[in-house]
Amino acid sequence: MVTIPTASVLSDDEKATINRLAGQIRANAPKLRVWDRYYDAEQRLKHIGLAIPAEARIFETIINIPRMAVNEPVLRQRLKAFYRAGDSTKIDATLQASWESNNLPSESSVCHTETRIFGRSFVAVGKHPDEGELPLITVESPLEIGCEVDRLRRRMSNALRLYRDPVDKVTRGTLYAPNETVYLVRDQHGWQVDDTDGFGRDQHNLGAVPMVMFLNARRAGRFEGRSEMADVVTKTDAIARMITNTLIGGETHALPARWVAGATTEDFVDEDGNPMPVWESYFTAIRAIKDANAKFGEWTAGDLKNLTDAVDKLLTWCSVELGLPTRYVGQSEVNPAAEGAIRADESRLIVRTKDKNRHDGDSWAWVMGLEERIRTGEWGERNSIRALWHDPGTGTLAEAADAATKLTSIGALSTEGVWDMLEWDEPRKQLERERLDAQADSAMARAAADPLILAANNLAAASGNPSPSGS
Repeated sequence: MVTIPTASVLSDDEKATINRLAGQIRANAPKLRVWDRYYDAEQRLKHIGLAIPAEARIFETIINIPRMAVNEPVLRQRLKAFYRAGDSTKIDATLQASWESNNLPSESSVCHTETRIFGRSFVAVGKHPDEGELPLITVESPLEIGCEVDRLRRRMSNALRLYRDPVDKVTRGTLYAPNETVYLVRDQHGWQVDDTDGFGRDQHNLGAVPMVMFLNARRAGRFEGRSEMADVVTKTDAIARMITNTLIGGETHALPARWVAGATTEDFVDEDGNPMPVWESYFTAIRAIKDANAKFGEWTAGDLKNLTDAVDKLLTWCSVELGLPTRYVGQSEVNPAAEGAIRADESRLIVRTKDKNRHDGDSWAWVMGLEERIRTGEWGERNSIRALWHDPGTGTLAEAADAATKLTSIGALSTEGVWDMLEWDEPRKQLERERLDAQADSAMARAAADPLILAANNLAAASGNPSPSGS
């Protein structure tokens, strides 16, 4: 039996807020779990066909278009760094360190995936339980979160996270308020403040809920978001029915059906006189039977092209609504030949991803603003943090190098600009800076050690011409 530690008493307002948000979580769960099943391709068709028995469920086949709807833009959402408004040339190293210490280069894709699946997701920011560590930033599942939004200020006024502790077998929760975070546990007496880790209440006094909501396809005045899969789930079911019916048709109508007239069961025996199974009789090449008046024949096999054509049309419509190239769903046999043609083919997907980056970039900037406030104890300048994203288009090293060479040749691009076009991150750039410095030092050392080069340099300096050694 679990012993619940002594906890301070919740106020009536806190209890009312917890019950209200817990009810919201329960109400949202059925719809969210539907999206969860579609993403994992675990949904079941409501019906397969009018004349198909229940036993035909073994032929049920799902093509996971919903996962493609989510993953294709998410795979192109790669946040590069953060910078301050008015100075896009300088990366904020402190924010970058906190970003990396929380494994957000990988965790951010989890947040984007949850947002695309459920229409919204949440990121919580708080003091790290270990002394001396940077603030803790965690991605939270919308299945566990209920929240209330202050529509005037467009920010959350309260949020509640509930989860089942697999170790203690109790329900725990966290109430996020503008000036306090309360850790909860539910026992036979209801909700209590949980002092298990020594801090049942965290008096942060931020003046803002330490949690940020990410929304997909946000509408004015609405804070629920919309699943990226919403447009294709019904078509996915239709495609699954068509493919399932095609498989069943392949078993029953794709092969010519044989018939025999004027034969008896005694005609279908093996060499020992034992009756042959029906399926064995069907696939055996029977060339003669005893009755001279018996006749053999076969019916023409059914054409399943109407089903396969319907599947192709539905797949094309899915790609159109999702802004994906039709080759992504197997509707094109020829891939674009050149880099420019590839980008043109993916133009709608690229534009949609950039739009999502704009909205998600604002949310990540708010997350890092909370992180800075918790770390330093002071708020930074309002809306001063900006997110910098990698290009979501399909690029190649040859394409980037060719463009960089042309821009450098006319003096329109610096070395750092070339590195940005190659999409190098800051550690990679710093490594290259060190290598270039070492290379320059090495060249100067060689020049100083070579008498001929030294003499040429002196002569060039006396005549006012550039140094032949380049030093």
